[in-house]
Amino acid sequence: MKINRRDFLATAAAAGTSGLVTAQAAQPIRGKAEHVISIWLGGGMGQIDTFDPKGKGDPKERKPGSYYEAIDTAVPGVQVCEHLERLAPLMDRVTAVRTIHHEVIDEHAAATNRMHTGRPISGTVTYPSLGSIIAHERGAASEDTPPYVLIGYPNVTRGPGFLGPRAGYLYLTETSEGPAGLSRPDGITDVRQMRREEFLSVLRKNAEADDSKIAEYKAAIDESLRLSGPQFAGAFQLDHEPAALRESYGGEFGQRCLLSRRLVERGVRFIEVSHNLNFLNGIGWDVHHEGILDQYKLIRELDSAVATLITDLESKKLLEKTLIVITTEFGRPAGFDSRGGRAHQGTSFSCVLAGGGLNHTGAFGVTDELAKETLEQPVSVPNFFATICAAVGVDYSKNLYDGDRPVPVTDRGEPLRKLLT
Repeated sequence: MKINRRDFLATAAAAGTSGLVTAQAAQPIRGKAEHVISIWLGGGMGQIDTFDPKGKGDPKERKPGSYYEAIDTAVPGVQVCEHLERLAPLMDRVTAVRTIHHEVIDEHAAATNRMHTGRPISGTVTYPSLGSIIAHERGAASEDTPPYVLIGYPNVTRGPGFLGPRAGYLYLTETSEGPAGLSRPDGITDVRQMRREEFLSVLRKNAEADDSKIAEYKAAIDESLRLSGPQFAGAFQLDHEPAALRESYGGEFGQRCLLSRRLVERGVRFIEVSHNLNFLNGIGWDVHHEGILDQYKLIRELDSAVATLITDLESKKLLEKTLIVITTEFGRPAGFDSRGGRAHQGTSFSCVLAGGGLNHTGAFGVTDELAKETLEQPVSVPNFFATICAAVGVDYSKNLYDGDRPVPVTDRGEPLRKLLT
């Protein structure tokens, strides 16, 4: 068949337009959130006892099911456990993603790594955590703050991996003390500090201009001097908050959540708040055996702190700009062990998103009558991470580089578009 010049040009133009449309459709989603507060429930929060309740079970009779009664929420058809009574009326600002899954259930450390880096442990690559990726890609929102703060004990799974120390975190373990090493020792007067800075200036002038180690050291010193100033240090003065608000947040975990709001106000991009340090039931969220008896204390503490965080951020016009994320290493099966507790489950478990400008639905995904198998909308860890990245304006489709080796940001995850568009 002969094609004349006009037909050829028309066909070529149509093909070019089609390609343009395809390219536009493939553009990564960029949300409008500016900050992430990530709450880590170490030990394994049981979805069936919190955000994905089912029919009530009986540990004495070895009947599988929820440990607690379910209550209605602000979203019709969506229920949560009875001990989430303060979050229930706020679930229109929340989405419990009920169908997260991975295969790592035998070892807490490996599962913790998976839920921080989005990948299996590698013998050749130390992958960066989600917090470090966001810190690397977005930086701090203010030059007077670090991009990434960890409120809890440091661990390699929370760290920058091959991205290097500039994508690392500043950490503290107690809200009453703030980060160690940022305040000047009592014996260092202004005069001594000035002499030290003059000596450092001489060393810098004599150093090789292209010495990367000197450059990194200089950057670390400059940052520490900035962070020791009143702008950032003032975030840790929680006693400046109204007493009623502090009481509403609750104990040490709640005060960590309050501090995270104050850090967001000052420009910190990513904050991880650890909840597994408050062993109200003796073992935290790892509710094997009798540990499940006082699990409700953890759930209530989570409820009061997160509900107050949501309303506090909302009152300050920060909820749409701040994505709250609740994660844990895996879930718990509906059945009970020989002493009434629960084992580990990775086939389907819940993680939670709140605020951040998302189109919240109360719940995303459907599990079976025992909250074990996914019936609708399975969500891989890379897809969950891609959703967080998209919400905070990080390109989830790009590659990072370990030397010359390309490493996809989210292991080729795709975001949950229903929540973002």
